[in-house]
Amino acid sequence: MLKTLWAAAFLCYYAINGFAVTKCFPRSSPIVSANKHSKARWSSPVESVDEESKSDESVASVENPDESSVQEVAMEISDKSSHDSSGNGEDEASEDSGPEKISQTILALLGLASSTGRGEFAAAFQKEKAGEWIKILENASPTPEPTNSALSQGTWELVYSDTQLFRSSPFFMAGRAVCSTPEEAEQYDWFCDMHRGALAISQIGAVRQVVSEDRLISEFEVKAGAVPFLSDFTPFAYSGGWPVTIEGAIVSSADITPTGYGWEIYMDSVEIKGSNLPGLRQILDAGLKLQSRPLSKVLEDNVDSYSVPKPIFKTTYLSETLRVSRDQDGKVFVYTKTSDSTEPKDYSSVLSDLGVTKLLGGFNDAVTKIYI
Repeated sequence: MLKTLWAAAFLCYYAINGFAVTKCFPRSSPIVSANKHSKARWSSPVESVDEESKSDESVASVENPDESSVQEVAMEISDKSSHDSSGNGEDEASEDSGPEKISQTILALLGLASSTGRGEFAAAFQKEKAGEWIKILENASPTPEPTNSALSQGTWELVYSDTQLFRSSPFFMAGRAVCSTPEEAEQYDWFCDMHRGALAISQIGAVRQVVSEDRLISEFEVKAGAVPFLSDFTPFAYSGGWPVTIEGAIVSSADITPTGYGWEIYMDSVEIKGSNLPGLRQILDAGLKLQSRPLSKVLEDNVDSYSVPKPIFKTTYLSETLRVSRDQDGKVFVYTKTSDSTEPKDYSSVLSDLGVTKLLGGFNDAVTKIYI
């Protein structure tokens, strides 16, 4: 019964955030076809990249990452460490974890994150090297009891993870916390792999956490092509589509209780904000959302062994600009602070027009140049 009810919760999750994307184009649509080269189509939060201008050579370099570039950075940090350790006494310990080495480590980590789509397309050796750099940072965290610090509050953007980006959402952390055995945890990992496969037709945009004193809000922005290739419906060989996209943000909210080195998460709700789908936008804005707490109440009332999942989301490194967090399995999430604001993003200005207004405005600016 427990698994059945949680399965129902995930079905509801898909119902409110997956329908608009999966129903709007067939598997042979342009964005599905483009996914064959998805390793070259990530959107980096560190540096904006014009994907359309990439050459075949640059695509190949992403699909076949150059191990030597990562090794060179690693050797540079290693050489620096060796040089620092040639000193004596307190100077040796100070230099080994000093500001310069930490800065170099952060730059190396962010560089790798940028070149691998926040870690999504990282090769095994790249994830291993990133893990080594993250451990260097964790061993030199400048903030004691980080989740009790005001530095932890604000808007944080995910720049690297060694797992699926959406697992930074409290919804998925709560789902993992329901698993009580290694076998169930392995099954949950498989489910997350399948969920990422379902998102293959979409482009993941910004992934944020907005943290206040007692609240964590996860914003996961996605977009997908709304108009399939003409060849799907016509006998013409032309394979182009229209530059019109479905956009929206999956917003998960939870209460948090600081424990000093982490947050205890009490999942609340999931909703879609900023959808540009006409009709659906009005329904979503009217308050349609997945409420997890009524489900938990049903389980508590009917399953003796059930307790509300409240996973601990640890913070292992915290500075004014960078945060490293780990879930209950040790999966890592690296964030950069974009502002001190604890208010979620306002999506009310997003028009529910599939982006047609922006498309026509751009066409006018570039071609017709008709102004009133």
